[in-house]
Amino acid sequence: MLDIVRERLQAHHPRRIALDMPQAAVLMAIVARPAPTLLFTRRANHLKQHSGQVAFPGGKREPDDADLLATALREAHEEIALPHSRVEVIGRLSDVISLHGMRVTPYVGLIPPDLPLQPDLEELDTIFEVPLSVFLEDCRSHTDVITVDGHHLYVPSYHAEGHIIWGLSAMMLVELLAEGFGCDISLSRFPEGGRLRYRPPRKLRTT
Repeated sequence: MLDIVRERLQAHHPRRIALDMPQAAVLMAIVARPAPTLLFTRRANHLKQHSGQVAFPGGKREPDDADLLATALREAHEEIALPHSRVEVIGRLSDVISLHGMRVTPYVGLIPPDLPLQPDLEELDTIFEVPLSVFLEDCRSHTDVITVDGHHLYVPSYHAEGHIIWGLSAMMLVELLAEGFGCDISLSRFPEGGRLRYRPPRKLRTT
């Protein structure tokens, strides 16, 4: 399975957004178990922004970062003590825009199982893994309908391992499933079944 994902992502041409806005990057780490999992973090409850939210390791680009991949790897090391040397980067996904006007670039990497990862408790409450099968079978709890600049996005929401995976992380996840695993899933297609939850419409913030 993982060899196929590697090949598919290396052939993928992700969308790049040219808007002038702050940049960030995240690492979508696939744990190379016999039944592969995807690694997530949960933001600490004491944070002023994004408290309690599930996310991939990552953050804002710093001036000393050589590029956005360096940002993703640095943040993963700072947040969960993941050594750069244990990450095999296998692809990049399309840029996405956060609710707060940040241009976020996701990178996909493979990591060995059972690394001694530790959350930075100033930023995170926990680190957890979800079997990829949960997403490959599209076991969503509902679909969030997010209208951006008049266009509808149908974003799945998943309840897994006692956590809720939704929003920006779920948007990145949809592209990983479609491009990396060949799943028939899209943010632009109205879902055939399940509950819909309509979120307030918003506009891109470019300043």
